[in-house]
Amino acid sequence: MDMTDSKKTSSKRINLRTPVVMETVQAQVESHYQSELVDFIRENSNQLVVEGKFTIRLAKEFGFCYGVERAIDLAYAARKVFKEESLFLIGEIIHNPEVNNQIRGMGIKVISEKDEDLNLNQVSPDDIVIIPAFGTDVQTLSVLKEKGCRIVDTTCGDVMRVWKRVRQYAKESFTSIIHGKSWHEETKATSSRAISNGNGHFLVVYTLEDADLVCDYILKGGDKDEFLTRFEGAFSSGFDPDLHLKAIGVANQTTMLRGETEEVQLRLKNAMIERYGLENLTSHFKAFETICGATQDRQDALTTMLNYPLDLLLVVGGYNSSNTSHLAEIGQKKLPTYFIKNSDMMPSEKRIIHFNLDDQKEVETEDWLPAGQITVGITAGASCPNNLIEDVIRKIFHLKNVSIKTHLNPESTPA
Repeated sequence: MDMTDSKKTSSKRINLRTPVVMETVQAQVESHYQSELVDFIRENSNQLVVEGKFTIRLAKEFGFCYGVERAIDLAYAARKVFKEESLFLIGEIIHNPEVNNQIRGMGIKVISEKDEDLNLNQVSPDDIVIIPAFGTDVQTLSVLKEKGCRIVDTTCGDVMRVWKRVRQYAKESFTSIIHGKSWHEETKATSSRAISNGNGHFLVVYTLEDADLVCDYILKGGDKDEFLTRFEGAFSSGFDPDLHLKAIGVANQTTMLRGETEEVQLRLKNAMIERYGLENLTSHFKAFETICGATQDRQDALTTMLNYPLDLLLVVGGYNSSNTSHLAEIGQKKLPTYFIKNSDMMPSEKRIIHFNLDDQKEVETEDWLPAGQITVGITAGASCPNNLIEDVIRKIFHLKNVSIKTHLNPESTPA
């Protein structure tokens, strides 16, 4: 919701998205995150050719999505409207370190599980609390409401669609099987909705191997303790696979790979058909497509770009961004792919520092930028601003010892 309310003003809701507020806020956001250079390349068929040197090719869809833009706008609007009040943010507004640092720089305090010194106990009824784009769990929201805090909720509409679905599953006594990362804020928030009526249950599966283990248990049963140990931390309190896998509804974290989610659904569906028969399927299995449209657009755009000859791919964004990491997964199956958070990760043409998805840590690669005529593909997750993409492009020009201004339309060249 775009409103804030409190016990003091329980009958009055303050709409932050007024024309006066948003016009100023959006201009401020654009000044921080937009890029004339990126816009210029987009207007020129998403590529910039430096004859005899290199070509920069951008995916057709990349960077900020509507939900991310909305969340950032609302955070900026909260600071503008509530100039004197204390503002708190539950976790990160989005998964991008530069954006989150900008939010902190505005005096918005971030409540994090990793920070023992800043927690919900410090929030008072007079404070403003911002809910991030991927939402928060029911328990946290309940504490905030009990305190009487004014809440600015920036939760993405696509995420709330999933919440609606898992609530319906619980109402119909179907266990929610959630394809996602059990440790991710969005999946935690979704899981809490699956049990919010007091009767529901959930189980989070991350990989196809996880899904297969669930299918095997549906079909053959097994060692319950071993099963629960395998999925420790990824199921609801009181979950019993002997009882709660008889009727299941599939949902997903909105930023997962569509193809993988569809495969999870198919395998679970086939297991239910084999176990209970096709004629009884609707009594035992439900599914609903809840992949974020922007996430899918970026994945599709990258897949299309990979049909062109590329020498390497740079994926720009926060390392804890799920949708960005999936772009890197897609790329590394086809060509050398480097997942970087910003241009500082490219100190020279001989060395790049990038995130290794398998080891979940930064690694270094030598001789990453080939000499001669090459084509560099660039994409970015939905939480990466265009100014960071511009920095990466400019760094490539610098590493190739080429002046960027001599290769752009002089009238359109960014300063």
